[in-house]
Amino acid sequence: MARTWFSGNLETVATWWRVERTDGVALGFTSHDHDLSFAGLLHRTAPGMVPSAVRLTSGLDADSAEIAGALSHDAISEADLASGRFDGARVAMGLVDWESLETLQLYAGTIGAVGREGSGFTAELRSIKALLDREIVPRTAPTCRAEFCGRGCALSPVRFTHEAQLVEVSADAMQVNIGTVTAAAAFEFGTLRWADGPEAGLVRRIEAVSGAWLALDLPVDPATPAGTRAILREGCDHTLETCSSRFANAINFQGEPFLPGNDLLTRYPSPAP
Repeated sequence: MARTWFSGNLETVATWWRVERTDGVALGFTSHDHDLSFAGLLHRTAPGMVPSAVRLTSGLDADSAEIAGALSHDAISEADLASGRFDGARVAMGLVDWESLETLQLYAGTIGAVGREGSGFTAELRSIKALLDREIVPRTAPTCRAEFCGRGCALSPVRFTHEAQLVEVSADAMQVNIGTVTAAAAFEFGTLRWADGPEAGLVRRIEAVSGAWLALDLPVDPATPAGTRAILREGCDHTLETCSSRFANAINFQGEPFLPGNDLLTRYPSPAP
């Protein structure tokens, strides 16, 4: 028989949160005044973290929720929030009986926007219903829509993944010199994931390549020492020419390079001179 929560005058109930970051770290929290271990994870006490707003609907409208808390727990630091460690993390929240450890999940989704308010933080949560907002029929485009080495591309990610070590960081911390095993130009529009060091697990986009230097989308932690290991994924500019000449993968090209664009609609006949 399913339990009816809050049916009595006195309940031994607390709230819980579970966060699974994209770098593989799982964190658990509870509003109870003691740590609780259930569902294979230790949920540490975090009474300052509360669900400030939760809205669940039976329709197709996306559910919404928000978590607010203080930057006081060691597992959630301002540096981690600013570096994007919690961006896109999966989140679940619910109720737990701190005596029987019976649980009820109320919400599941992903972390969207994370902001800071004074000495605390707020995190907007997006429910799984948000997937219904995506386009079912892809828009036409002259460039490839598929993620490089992802679904639709059909190329093996292992073939284009390389291990390297940090040689030097630029003065503005926006560029890194990596001792690579292949030509540095191949990594333009690719990704860099730190395997150790202060930013272990974080993925950065490679915006441009100049010689042996890779320009990243976000600055590198100044404490990152030379010799730090990194996992590099080569990149692709998503054009048919590159797909054909460099990767011999034109058969899997997910774009329409020869489809006339909107400029064709604006053309009109010109009078003879």
